[in-house]
Amino acid sequence: MTPTPLTPDAFAALLPHLLPRSPAGRQVGDLRARMEAIFALACTTAPWRAIPADHGKADTIARYFRRLTHNGLWEKLLHVLHQSLPNHPLRAIAPLIFRACRRAVRLRGLPFIAMIRRLGFLQALNGPPTKLPDPHLSENLVAAIRLPRASLAAGCTALYTDLLRTLRRLHRRAGGIKHIPRATRLGWS
Repeated sequence: MTPTPLTPDAFAALLPHLLPRSPAGRQVGDLRARMEAIFALACTTAPWRAIPADHGKADTIARYFRRLTHNGLWEKLLHVLHQSLPNHPLRAIAPLIFRACRRAVRLRGLPFIAMIRRLGFLQALNGPPTKLPDPHLSENLVAAIRLPRASLAAGCTALYTDLLRTLRRLHRRAGGIKHIPRATRLGWS
C-alpha cells in the first residue's frame, strides 16, 4: 500500500487531534508533512531511519510519532472512527491510521490491544486476529462455561473433564502464540 498525500478534508479532520507544539513550547514546523511522513513509513516495515530525506529528519519524525502515541492520538482517532458516520473525512485515511496503530502497539501495550479488539478494528493489529493475545478472557469464560448445579452435586467426573478441557482451550486462545510463522505474516500486511 502506497500512501497518497492527505486531502485537505482529511487533514482538517486530523488537525484538532495533533500536537501543534513541542514540550518546550516551540511551534512544530509543518504538521501535514510530518503526518504524511508517519503514514508513509507506517505503510512499510522499514525502520525510522529509512524515511526519505524529502520528508524531513528521521529522528524528528520518530520523536513526533512517539509524542503523539504517548499523548493518546491513535486511541482518539480510533474512537472517532468507531463513532463517526461512513462519510466522515477520517474514513478516507482509516487504513493509514490502522497502519500507524500497528507501530504504536509496541509503545502502548496490552491496554491498547484490548481497546482495538473492543472497538473491532482488528486490521490495526500486527498479525492475524486468531494469533494475537485476547485480553477478554473473562468474557470468553463467562460465555463458554455454564455449569448446572445438579451435576456438580452429583460429582460427575465427565463434567470436570469437559470443564478442564474448555479452560485449557480458552487459556491457549487468550495467550495467542509466541511467534507468528513467516508464511502467515507475508500474507497479512
